[in-house]
Amino acid sequence: MTLAAPPSTLVAPRALLRPDRAQALAGAVGALALWQLAALALAGSYLLAGPVDVVRYLSANWGLISRALGITLENAVLGFVAGNLAAVALALIVALAPRARMVVSAVALVVFCLPLVATGPILRVLYGPGPGPQITLAALAVYYTTFIPLLVGLRAAPASWFDLVALYGRGAWTAFVQIRLMAALPYLLAGLQIAAPAAFLGAMVGEFTGAERGMGVLALRAMRALDVEATWAIASVAAAVAMVAYGLVGWLSRATALARPELLVALPPVPGAGGAGRRWLGNAGMVAITLLVLIGGWWLAMEAFGLNRFFAKRPDDLWAFLVSAPNAAENRALLRDASAQSLVYLVPGYLAGLGLGAALAMVLVLAPGLAGAVLPVAVALRSVPIVTTAPLIVLALGRGAAGTITIVAVMIFFPALVACLQGLRQTPGQVMDVMATYGAGPFTRLWQARIPAMLPAFFAAARMSVPAAVLAITVAEWLATGTGLGNLMALTASTSNYNLLWSAVVLVALGSALGYAAVGALERAVLARVAPEQLRD
Repeated sequence: MTLAAPPSTLVAPRALLRPDRAQALAGAVGALALWQLAALALAGSYLLAGPVDVVRYLSANWGLISRALGITLENAVLGFVAGNLAAVALALIVALAPRARMVVSAVALVVFCLPLVATGPILRVLYGPGPGPQITLAALAVYYTTFIPLLVGLRAAPASWFDLVALYGRGAWTAFVQIRLMAALPYLLAGLQIAAPAAFLGAMVGEFTGAERGMGVLALRAMRALDVEATWAIASVAAAVAMVAYGLVGWLSRATALARPELLVALPPVPGAGGAGRRWLGNAGMVAITLLVLIGGWWLAMEAFGLNRFFAKRPDDLWAFLVSAPNAAENRALLRDASAQSLVYLVPGYLAGLGLGAALAMVLVLAPGLAGAVLPVAVALRSVPIVTTAPLIVLALGRGAAGTITIVAVMIFFPALVACLQGLRQTPGQVMDVMATYGAGPFTRLWQARIPAMLPAFFAAARMSVPAAVLAITVAEWLATGTGLGNLMALTASTSNYNLLWSAVVLVALGSALGYAAVGALERAVLARVAPEQLRD
């Protein structure tokens, strides 16, 4: 019996990432030409190196680049495997113990929201010399993007399939292996496709925290030396690796000849049963259990490994630092001021990225001929790791609002474009046919049919973009702007103020998780009015 996973209600980049080959080639050539012309126009400004400069630098320094690339790739692959094994284990736990779904998902989200730029220095102290931090950060960067699609895939099989297995006298284990696992396999491959480029980013961030070799080390040296050619060459190689990794996993998915689901970027919102009071009580209980699990796991891990309290802080250390110590008010004020500096740029950049992604998706739906030229450029821009683009953007636009907001917007833009374009294309054909029969123009159909159909995908991208925006702002502050929580974490790591560093990590992680939950609440409120059927499980 061949099993095909049913389509889900969220987003898949497969259709829009495979435009007509001729248009894609034209778009790529056009982008390279514009890049070279811009480099010639800005010659001597130390802002931009063109494709010719990049090729020249790589030819002259390929030995150095190839050795660093091999090290980073090795760490990224190990992290990719470890993170995805963890994702599979978590998804299987939820599948075998459904009552644990909410707590496991919440804990997984909070861990995913840990700021990579802050956990890197902590891991460097915990692991000591070696590739441990790079591998761990690569794993942390990928596991959630695999966990969510796989979790949905395990629940994707129709009830009629299970009835068929029962009719033939097979047990629960047969149903789990032959139906749930087989139905989840396409979702797993879809999650791996997005996770592959993220692993390379995590490995590079780990190398920024004190490694001796790797692409991240070369990138950091090039940026500090204002070596524009080297910086752009490293960014180009990193982008190429990310695109190849994405393409290879996509090819593997197609080669297996399995039905490809629409790739999920977040779980669909499921309304709680009962009245509002009961839902609030259930949510409060889930939050309390999640906090207990996180605090207990944190404490037990520190004690089990016998880690020194000087750098491995426990929950009671942070309580003293922020609440009971004589200077606790000053410590809280320092974190509050840094958070305010980050939010000033994070919120506009986040909204700008979402807005631009949604707007461009609408333009491409109204003028589909542009997709072949625009999407390859968008894919290339998104594939460049934020650790290399942040200093370049700041160099071009300055350390103020323009540069910082642009960094966040660039990080958010492509996921929003992917989600919104696929959502716009999910509009039922019958609805479009009826509107065309009544003479509705393209803008009327866009406003009254396509945009409502896009909303679930848009909000799914908005939720997953919250941790991405936090990563972007902290990386920008850490590497370039010298303000906000990112800069505070960099300074505390260098001054060994681990109480402040751990406090910032907890603050960023909880803030990201709360932002994710807030977008989810807004999503439920909007969809309840515009598309109530989307809230049905």
